[in-house]
Amino acid sequence: MLYLSHRIENTPASPIRKLVPFADAAKERGTEVFHLNIGQPDIETPKSGVDKLQQAELGVIAYTHSAGLLSYRKTLVEFYAKYNMPLTPEEIIVTNGGSEALLMAMIVCCDAGDEIIVPEPFYANYNGFARTLDVKVVPVTSSIDTGFALPSISEFEKKITDNTRVILICNPGNPTGYIYSPEELLQLRDMVQKHNLYLIADEVYRDFYYSEKKHTSILAIEGLEYHSIVIDSISKRYSACGARLGMLISKNQFFMAAAMKVAQARLSPSTLAQILGEGLANTPPSYFEEVKEEYNSRRKLVLNRLQQMDGVLCPNPTGAFYVMVKLPVDDAEKFCQWLLEDFSHHGKTVMMAPGAGFYSSLGLGLQEARIAYVLNTAALEEAMDCLEVALQVYPGRVL
Repeated sequence: MLYLSHRIENTPASPIRKLVPFADAAKERGTEVFHLNIGQPDIETPKSGVDKLQQAELGVIAYTHSAGLLSYRKTLVEFYAKYNMPLTPEEIIVTNGGSEALLMAMIVCCDAGDEIIVPEPFYANYNGFARTLDVKVVPVTSSIDTGFALPSISEFEKKITDNTRVILICNPGNPTGYIYSPEELLQLRDMVQKHNLYLIADEVYRDFYYSEKKHTSILAIEGLEYHSIVIDSISKRYSACGARLGMLISKNQFFMAAAMKVAQARLSPSTLAQILGEGLANTPPSYFEEVKEEYNSRRKLVLNRLQQMDGVLCPNPTGAFYVMVKLPVDDAEKFCQWLLEDFSHHGKTVMMAPGAGFYSSLGLGLQEARIAYVLNTAALEEAMDCLEVALQVYPGRVL
C-alpha cells in the first residue's frame, strides 16, 4: 500500500456518518430507516432563493471575488445588522460551507502543535479538522447532569498553556442544544483578553432558540472586536445544507487579511450558491417564526417521549435541533449499529449518532447518543416507538 500521511491516519471518522454503510444495508433489506443521526432538515428551502437561482441569466458561470460577491456581502451586512452585529463587507469572507470557514480559521490561527480549547461534547468535525492540521484539541468537559452548561472559567484557565491559541464554542450548541448566556460570554471575553487568545464562535444555529434565553453573538459583545471570529452558514437557517455556503466573519483586519490568503488559494466560493444566498436573504420574518415553531413542536415531542423511557437521561435543550441523551446500554455505538443490523419494528428502525465521537476525552460519552429532531412529527413519533421497543429488547441493556 502506498504511503498515507500521519495526519490523515490520525483523523477520526465522522460519528455522524460512520454508520452509513449499515443504514444502506438495512435499506437494501427493505427496512425503513429514520435518520436522526444528521442535521438535515426536511423543511422546504425558501422559494425566494430557489427562484432567484432559477431565474439567473448566466452566460458563463464565472469565478467571483475570493471573498465572495460584493453584492452578496453587502446583503449580509444588512442581514447581520438585525442581530446587533455591525459589519462592513470587508469583514466577511464567503466560504464553501461553514466547514471551510472553520478550517480557514484554524489554518490562520494555529501552527502544528498549537492548542484549541473546546467545551465537550462538541461538533465532531472540530476534532477532525484540528487533527488534520496537527492541532491539539484540549477539552473542557461539560456534563449531561447540568444540561451541558458552560464549565467554570477556572476549568478553562487550568488548560491554558503557552501553546493555546483559540477558545472554540458552538452557540447554540451542536450536539447539546445549549445556549450561552450573555454573562457566560462576558466571562469568556475577559479570559481571552487576559491571555490574548482568539474566541471562535460557531453560530450557525442562532435562529433556533425555544425559551426566553435568546442567542447573543460574540460580535455583539463590547471588547471582543479584536478577538472574535464567527463561523456562519445558510445550511440550517434556510434548510439549504447542499448549497454549501458559509461565512467567515471578524472585525480583526489582520486576521481577515491572513484569511484572504487562504481564500485566494482556493479561488472563490460557489457562484451559484451565492446567487441562491442573495435570494434567501429576502426571506420574510414569518418563515423563521413558522420554522422555529415547528422545531419547537418536534423538540417537545422528542423530549416527552425520551423522558418517559425507562433508564433514559435527557436534558432540556433550548437551542439548535439536537438533544444528547444517555441510554441504558452497554455501549451506544454498538447499540446504534445493532439498531441498523439486527433490529426492526414493523419494518422500521432508527439511526442515531453515537455520543463518544463528540468527545475528545477517551471513555466519555460511551452511553450517549445525539438525536437530531429534523423529521416531521409523525415520523418522529414512529422513530421514538422504534427506539423505545429497541431499548427493551437490546441484549446489552444495563440498569
